[in-house]
Amino acid sequence: MTDIGLRSTVEQADLIQRGELSSRELTEHFIERIERLDGEINSVVTRDFETALAESDAADASQQKGQSLGVLHGVPITVKDALQTKNLKSTGGATELRDNVPSQDAAVVASIRRQGGIVMGKTNLPRWSGDIQAYNDIFGTTNNPWDISRGPGGSSGGAAAAVAMGFTSFEIGTDIGGSIRFPAAFNGVWGHKPSFGVIPTTGYLDHVDGGLNEADINVFGPITRSAQDLELLLTVMKRNSPPWVAELEAAPEDLKDLKIGAWLDDEFCPVDGEVREQLEKVVQALEKDGMSVDRSARPELDPDEAAMLGLWLVQRAISQSTDSNGPGHRIWLDSHVRREELRLKWAQFFDKYDAVIMPVCFVPPFEHQQQGDFGSRTLICNEEERAYIDVVKWTTMVGMAYLPSTVPPIGLGPSGLPIGCQVVGPYGGDRLTIALAGRIGDLMGGYQPPPRAL
Repeated sequence: MTDIGLRSTVEQADLIQRGELSSRELTEHFIERIERLDGEINSVVTRDFETALAESDAADASQQKGQSLGVLHGVPITVKDALQTKNLKSTGGATELRDNVPSQDAAVVASIRRQGGIVMGKTNLPRWSGDIQAYNDIFGTTNNPWDISRGPGGSSGGAAAAVAMGFTSFEIGTDIGGSIRFPAAFNGVWGHKPSFGVIPTTGYLDHVDGGLNEADINVFGPITRSAQDLELLLTVMKRNSPPWVAELEAAPEDLKDLKIGAWLDDEFCPVDGEVREQLEKVVQALEKDGMSVDRSARPELDPDEAAMLGLWLVQRAISQSTDSNGPGHRIWLDSHVRREELRLKWAQFFDKYDAVIMPVCFVPPFEHQQQGDFGSRTLICNEEERAYIDVVKWTTMVGMAYLPSTVPPIGLGPSGLPIGCQVVGPYGGDRLTIALAGRIGDLMGGYQPPPRAL
């Protein structure tokens, strides 16, 4: 039992289904780890262990009768606090919802429960999921498990930290500007940002009256300790109810037949030497593995225009949480038309290439910054001061185009901090990006527990 909490969801579920591990044993193990190790991390901020233990006992009783509740039978998890969770405080990190206890689950939480998953707590985030860090006035600051002086990324920072520390089997993140991808990269775990629309996003608390609508660009997706878990959870979480039913192509049988691009750096957002070095190791590992990688592959678009258009569209999508009226709908429509033109450029690129490897963030995990805002903060990259807003340039130009992006752990940089990369594919190519990211993870060592988790 010493390392069971650090194993993959697939392994944990299999042990329960074979009767080698009970749901109660796994739940008690997670609870013990949270109570012993989460103090300096501060990731699991709302806890309902009593209910989780009762549900685990019920799952074990069903197991003894030969009744399976689903592929996640008896598996306990935590849920990002941006998602409505029935009978459990769900705040979105905002004081306005400090005492909010929903009467129903977000659609994706309900899908997890239908497959036998057990919710035992909620994880920390920034107010209204609006930062690349994870702190708020209700629950305070979540620290990076690899270095508590640094943030875990955001906005799903508490979620990814909990996965890295073995506090949960997996997590459900949200991503409108990189909120699954940054935390996955910063914590050394796996994350998948699905193609837009594949997973329902109702029940998202991004403003006081949130939950009913589905915001432009925003997606929900899994954060895990293995690529196999991403594939399983994509199947569990994807949209299956009319009028939208998600249909995704299968992953290719032989990854060595793929044509892969490598867009590792660019003058529109230069990458720190530590990040670039690790990304180069990924390409070298793929080439050594027999894959063809084209370092000159680029879509025929202006990346800075795409990134800034993406940021503008994200700002419009989150305008309800920022109390901003913003421009008229006609102006949004004109910007949307330009987005569609850029999406065609991406589609043309993916007629020639199957996937492209890109940075997530231009710097490694950075120290906490709670003064100022997106417009006033700065970061140091290659010994030069850069605008904080640059953190989202590599992610927004992918997200605004609705493309899938999988982040594998690719090892530690010279500073001892995790680095990640994006594996980006064509719209609907989610299983392809997960499969390729899985191979990259295998080649680069995969998930490594932070020393604090051992």
